Amino acid sequence: MTSAALRKAEPIVEGEFHFTWDDFAAIASLLMEQTGISLPESKATLVYSRLAKRLRRLGLTSFLQYRQLLNSPAGADEGLALVSALTTNVTRFFREPHHFDHLRQTVLPALLESAKAGGRVRLWSAACSTGEEAYSIALTVLELCPNANTYDIRILATDIDPDVLKVGRAGQYRHASLEAVPDKLRQRWFEPCGEKPEWASIKQDVKALVSFRQLNLNGSWPFQGAFDAIFCRNVVIYFDEPTQAQLWQRLRDRLTSGGRLYVGHSERVDVPGFRPEGHTVYRLDGQAGGA
Repeated sequence: MTSAALRKAEPIVEGEFHFTWDDFAAIASLLMEQTGISLPESKATLVYSRLAKRLRRLGLTSFLQYRQLLNSPAGADEGLALVSALTTNVTRFFREPHHFDHLRQTVLPALLESAKAGGRVRLWSAACSTGEEAYSIALTVLELCPNANTYDIRILATDIDPDVLKVGRAGQYRHASLEAVPDKLRQRWFEPCGEKPEWASIKQDVKALVSFRQLNLNGSWPFQGAFDAIFCRNVVIYFDEPTQAQLWQRLRDRLTSGGRLYVGHSERVDVPGFRPEGHTVYRLDGQAGGA
């Protein structure tokens, strides 16, 4: 047996389930194919720890069996569970507060004037996780325009993980997670959550501005029209460079002329058409995108 073959069969983790470099490579390849996420070998133990829970739940005894399930006709649902297990959903209300300051001070005033004159305003939280980002956008809109629901203003919230979308649609959050929400917004737009005193619920007027939809950013985008601002933060860092460039280009093509793109603190946009407008904020100059 060659040294390469020996390494493929070599166990990575001395644990409950046999997990080899061959198992890791197969799972990493599947994740890349489905989502565009690139898993370096340094993430092997993380993959084991997250997927071991799936093996226990499914009653499997090895990662080889798990791979066979994923590749079987019955494996489509488990493929979604795999993506959910291996994607990171770190979010909070008003994360990167300078973005919401910029949105409130620089972007929304003109958009809201346009909406009041009969115009259309569209905002997109492109990796919304459990909804805090999308609702932070909505709260920022409502801070300036409390009757925003009477105008053509909508926020699209998308994520690849159906489980986090359920949380977002429910709009229920622990009080401890609301610390970054300004008091006046918390008092006006949240209400007690039934029999769960440690939780609060987003009011319906906020929910009405936001539509949650499952979407793979590296798949097809089954919607029309352009957006005035897109939040796509801390997402492309998980993609390889060609996938990153392709996503930036696709987002550019979905922005109106003068539209803004908000990205993560460690991300940089380097495709034609964008110019920096503050820390991790980019403005699109030139022709509008969308249809």
